[in-house]
Amino acid sequence: MTEPFVYKRRVQFAETDMVGVLHFANYYRLMEECEHAWWRSLGLNVVMEDTDPPVSWPRVATACEYFEPARFDDELDLSLIVEHVGSRSMTYEVVFRRGDDRLAAGRATIVCCATIDGRFRAVEIPNELRVKLPTTRSTGG
Repeated sequence: MTEPFVYKRRVQFAETDMVGVLHFANYYRLMEECEHAWWRSLGLNVVMEDTDPPVSWPRVATACEYFEPARFDDELDLSLIVEHVGSRSMTYEVVFRRGDDRLAAGRATIVCCATIDGRFRAVEIPNELRVKLPTTRSTGG
């Protein structure tokens, strides 16, 4: 298993609700922001036009569990770990921490897709991408 990718991020005022708590929908935005930073750390992007065919990674499933609130101006560590890489998809988890406090844990399954005639079509993960992906926690399917 590989080490998690850690992305540091401060909660912005505009992301909070009337009592200064990070609004629940923004956890998903931050998960995606962390994912984009992770792709860049691999020298890649969430939209990859240099592959054959060009691919992107739409979400097919997401979930997030909340344990404690994040608040305005909190510095968060978002840790992304790839849990599974299949032939056409991958699942990752992002854990939200403030210091030692575990605030939330989110998960997303994303599918490698080509856009053909304006529609997504799931395709095999190109080998030039697969070799850059980390070893995963699970080995099934």
